[in-house]
Amino acid sequence: MNFRRTLIGFASVLPASLIAVILFLAIYYWPAVKFNGLEFIVGTSWNLGNTYGTPIMRNGVAMLPGAHYGILFLIAGTLLSTLIALLIAVPVGVGAAIFLAEAVPGRLRLWLSFLVELLAAVPSVVFGLWGYAVLIPLMGHTVFPIMQRLLGFIPFFAGPTGSGYGLLTAGVVLALMIVPLIAATLRDAILAEPMVVRESAAALGATRFETVWQVVLPGVRKILIGVTILATGRALGETMAVLMVSGNALNYLPPNIYSPISTMAAFIVSQLDSALQDPTGLAVRSLAEVALVLSVISVGVNTIARLVLYRAGLKEARL
Repeated sequence: MNFRRTLIGFASVLPASLIAVILFLAIYYWPAVKFNGLEFIVGTSWNLGNTYGTPIMRNGVAMLPGAHYGILFLIAGTLLSTLIALLIAVPVGVGAAIFLAEAVPGRLRLWLSFLVELLAAVPSVVFGLWGYAVLIPLMGHTVFPIMQRLLGFIPFFAGPTGSGYGLLTAGVVLALMIVPLIAATLRDAILAEPMVVRESAAALGATRFETVWQVVLPGVRKILIGVTILATGRALGETMAVLMVSGNALNYLPPNIYSPISTMAAFIVSQLDSALQDPTGLAVRSLAEVALVLSVISVGVNTIARLVLYRAGLKEARL
């Protein structure tokens, strides 16, 4: 009984921590909610106001003259860069996992798998430096102009292409950061599938590709959804790497895939020093509101994914 209670206590730490963080943010940012209202979500202008002016009162909250806060451009940058990262990372990660599990001999598989896992351990700032030194010039001088010529008839891919900073560059860097997570986890799940499943498919005349695609992958579908959730969480919350390649744009929605953007996590880091100059504290509390919105989006994504898993489980049970 004591052992069970101990386990329950340890298991309760994580949900209790999440609730504590959200409660802290909710209490801390409440003055900002009173000041910003719904405009905080739908507005596209973030302005600290006159930092040398005399604070005034509005809606019962002290503020600097001219201050107003809207984060729709941050929400758009965060969701679009994460979506691009997933569109790149999931197919590449699944392909890498299949290659490592099914096509590579044992000893070589061990070393390649080690390299993939080592890539997952690279600090994000290293990805950011690589993106700044290598990816931005490549995208700005080569990839973006080619994409504009080939896909310019689609409005979101039309110019101008810019200098290489922007939405697509941030998405590519995020994809490189989450591919190892997807590939390593899914590789282990594929290797754990019983050999009798493969033998049964081969006995029915399925090719190796058909066996993997139609038999093995459906068996690890829940693992794929779960690791995609983890990858999405990392992409949503990434800071330094995105900050170094996104262009840190302010107060406008990205008109095309080449446009500079700013994400919520990167924006908090970049604006914290300026926000601390606000003697009323409203700017820092507004950043806390940004953090809460990001937390709500992360929890919402996880909830939707859990519902998908639940519905998939119900379908399997009916079958």
